[in-house]
Amino acid sequence: MDLKETRLSGEPIYQGSFITISRDQVRLPNGNESSRIVIRHPGAACILAVTDNDEVVLVRQWRYAADQAILELPAGKLDKGEDPAECALRELAEETPYTADKVKLLHTFYTAVGFCDEKMYLYQAEGVRLGSTLSNDEDEITETVLMSREAVKQALQNNEIQDGKTLAGLQYWLLNS
Repeated sequence: MDLKETRLSGEPIYQGSFITISRDQVRLPNGNESSRIVIRHPGAACILAVTDNDEVVLVRQWRYAADQAILELPAGKLDKGEDPAECALRELAEETPYTADKVKLLHTFYTAVGFCDEKMYLYQAEGVRLGSTLSNDEDEITETVLMSREAVKQALQNNEIQDGKTLAGLQYWLLNS
């Protein structure tokens, strides 16, 4: 069965520094027409970094849209033309005192596929160590949190981790390490 929707036209609703929101008219597979509101996003990368003490490196930061501090994997949006692997390494070094030698791609996924085209690249860090000389962007304040497997399991059980990319990364860590 052909499920493809074909874009017929689009009207920009908002053009920001890195996202665009548009209202598109589409033709459905059955021939009918409908409209879709779409957020266009450059993509992002996140990094699962585990120390030699088998503790995962997380950050806690205020997320305005959620109106609370959220515990999550270090992550950030891709700069124009940036390699997602480089973005993941950069975000680890900017948001935490840790760096890594290299990364391995674990998975890609869409963060909110119903209305946004943001593609997330989930990497696993290799050679994790203290020593970052980078710092957060001016508008970003993070607290580094190290958690053991047992602490992560308890946090998951208590619904203390609510971020999708972090849930995916931590489940991978707990099931595959």
